[in-house]
Amino acid sequence: MGSFSIWHWLIVLVVVLLLFGRGKIPELMGDMAKGIKSFKKGMSDDDTVDDTRSVDPRTVEHRPGETVVTPDRTTTKP
Repeated sequence: MGSFSIWHWLIVLVVVLLLFGRGKIPELMGDMAKGIKSFKKGMSDDDTVDDTRSVDPRTVEHRPGETVVTPDRTTTKP
């Protein structure tokens, strides 16, 4: 059971051409290329969105042991 010879590859090529036809193979390759391009574009768009995302000014970093004061609540002393 050795490697494929030129005859094996020719037979495979003929079978593929019979199944898909001459015009279908370039169309499939074009669709695959468009899919890869849109995937790469989507990945680069995600990277730029993450870099330009602003920090929410209402976010407060809470550390254990600190008192958290919120301006929305009013407290009265008894």
